[in-house]
Amino acid sequence: MLNSNTPNAEDLRIYQIIDANLDRAREGLRVLEDWARFGLGKEKFVERIKNFRQILGKNHLEVYKQSRNHIEDKCKGLTHQEQINRKSSEQIISSNSARVQEALRVIEEFSRLHNHELSKIASEIRYEIYTIEIDLLSLSKSKNSEEILKENDLYVITDQKDNLLEITEEILIAGARIIQHRFKKGTDKDHLQEAIQVKNLCKKYNSLFIVNDRIDIALASNADGIHLGQNDLDLKTARKLLGYSKIIGISANNKIDISNALKEGCDYIGIGPVFETATKKNKKPIGIEKIKTLTKDLNIPWFAIGGIKSDNISYLKSNGFKKVALVSQLMNSEDPREDAIMILKELSHEN
Repeated sequence: MLNSNTPNAEDLRIYQIIDANLDRAREGLRVLEDWARFGLGKEKFVERIKNFRQILGKNHLEVYKQSRNHIEDKCKGLTHQEQINRKSSEQIISSNSARVQEALRVIEEFSRLHNHELSKIASEIRYEIYTIEIDLLSLSKSKNSEEILKENDLYVITDQKDNLLEITEEILIAGARIIQHRFKKGTDKDHLQEAIQVKNLCKKYNSLFIVNDRIDIALASNADGIHLGQNDLDLKTARKLLGYSKIIGISANNKIDISNALKEGCDYIGIGPVFETATKKNKKPIGIEKIKTLTKDLNIPWFAIGGIKSDNISYLKSNGFKKVALVSQLMNSEDPREDAIMILKELSHEN
């Protein structure tokens, strides 16, 4: 309980500490709230953080506010060099999350004896902020991944090769920024080892690393995302396992599958095969016109796949196909870097 009598000097010092840290916590929460609102557009996080601010505001008692008039704060206005060094949204999120957590810890300790309710509130919110910080950082990274998806028109799918790492690096040097790692034969131990090596290459060139089919390999290699076919694990389950910080792409070639993928929140769609392809011998091409019909209202990135080569990209572009996925031409190329450069130039060329 708060001292109902005139507070003594020690009480005033404690009240001043609580007052300062309530201000600190609410200021930090406002920074996180505004990033969730304007930076990420995530309403559920805005609501949660705003609620914390309101709860702390309600418990910012007048006796705490009045305490600042009784004892001069001689350290007011002090800054630290690290405040100047924050140059990214991630650093701002982390520093303000830490600010909130530290302030709430101080409130929790100093209000424990005279305001048990506030101490309990500070403890509960502090633990919530640990999770919110992780989620906001993950979503911020996800946004960068989404930008790479939007900005890059070449999606490269690997094939099993003895010199896969050499081929992949040549393609990355050329400027490709999206790599899907696909593997069929071999042991899981070998698959994971290779996936980690490809992931490290993609990280080196600031590129997306996406694993085909295997969520376990994607998680173990810390991939940026997963690509799923219609017979793979369903998207909802994949999202529960991967979280919202990872990209999930879906293969779809009909209206129902595309609609379901959109409803379940996929990040991009691979549509095809456009032409006949040795990679999918058992699949009949769905053709240009059908794909145009299926994609006319799509508002997420989509990549045409199947039989696409440098000599038909211009034709695809003239029909409104902006993004393409390739396997064979680059994986089997004698000069994958040069071929990738040529394809990227073709994709960037205005028709």
